[in-house]
Amino acid sequence: MTFPTHIVAVGGIVENEQGEILLVKHTNGEWGCPGGQVEVGENLIDALKREIWEESGVHVSVDKLYWIGSNTAAHEGYGEVKVVPTKVIFNFICSFIDGELRGSDETLEARWVKREHALEMVQPLLRDRFLAYMEFDGSVQYMEYTSRPYELKLKRQV
Repeated sequence: MTFPTHIVAVGGIVENEQGEILLVKHTNGEWGCPGGQVEVGENLIDALKREIWEESGVHVSVDKLYWIGSNTAAHEGYGEVKVVPTKVIFNFICSFIDGELRGSDETLEARWVKREHALEMVQPLLRDRFLAYMEFDGSVQYMEYTSRPYELKLKRQV
């Protein structure tokens, strides 16, 4: 039996008191929500707080899980990584606590955006995830998809 390999990742939709959403512009020029891989020995909540701080300069509280995704397509890696394995991603709704927006090594810019404009700014891969946030009614949405090319394979409430 081959032991399965998955990347565990987290993402956060950060809301401020004005109802705006935090978006970060990644080094590839695409806008999205802050997040990234969970490191060895790290829990999901601490990983998300760390990633949001690193990518945007803000501290948050992690409030609600709204989306779980399985990117079931492995793809060609880079550098010493031959294959990027499948991913399991947990997305949370977060509240802004404090901090000053800034870019980082991974992001060119961080910006507060009116909620109604966020969907038109994010990269196509994230649109279904943002729609799940906008439609969140307390039930977590699960999606299976592939990223290259993007294809939504399954969408359901859990």
